[in-house]
Amino acid sequence: MIEYIVTKDTLDKAYDFKRGVMLLVDKPTDWTSFDVVNKIRHKLRHHLQIKKIKVGHAGTLDPMATGLLVVCTGKYTKQIESLTGMRKRYTAQLTLGATTPSYDAESEIDATYPTEHITKEQVEAVLATYLGDSEQLPPMFSAIKIDGQPLYKLARKGKTIERKTRFINIGEIKLLSYEGTTLEIEVECSKGTYIRTLAYDIGKALDSGAYLSALRRTSIGDYLASDSTDVLAIADWLDKEMPFLPTEMPT
Repeated sequence: MIEYIVTKDTLDKAYDFKRGVMLLVDKPTDWTSFDVVNKIRHKLRHHLQIKKIKVGHAGTLDPMATGLLVVCTGKYTKQIESLTGMRKRYTAQLTLGATTPSYDAESEIDATYPTEHITKEQVEAVLATYLGDSEQLPPMFSAIKIDGQPLYKLARKGKTIERKTRFINIGEIKLLSYEGTTLEIEVECSKGTYIRTLAYDIGKALDSGAYLSALRRTSIGDYLASDSTDVLAIADWLDKEMPFLPTEMPT
């Protein structure tokens, strides 16, 4: 039997990557989403001995983030748009008392703020205000293009330009822990929600500052990070198993 979804528990199955497969990948930190796609594409091209194969991902994760990245090959790349539109769940760590230009730990701290006045009750009250529909301003450090230019390229030059707010929906947001200047929260949200911006806004609402210091995506729709496999483990598996995998779907 040919399988279509690669999870950590199905690496012993047969797959037709040319026809179409969905891989649940656990993206490591410091890898871009493109790095993951490129790694898998390179392995498939080499082992299938073909010059081109469609490979894409559904929903970009920033380099510092970890967690579920759905990678599709072949005909399954047609599902990328619908997968990207699915609701997502994250666990996030926020550092209070400081901000960065990128709203996360990818850039240096540019300002510091007091935190002594912040209580757990205040944090929970602020988090509750983000439930439901709202408008969010995308960060300058993002891949959104304006006049064909990604915003992050302008941001790296120290430029800030006007951006349009986006409608988002947060279905659930809860405090997991609060110790010192570190908050850990869980967020379930709609497509297009920037957790980095949410971190920045939470800090501001607490009359302080905050930036995103860690992020993990735990689900996309019904697909779970707990079912995913590390990209290097997938690469090793492809090296070992590809000679025995079918290259055509039986009719």
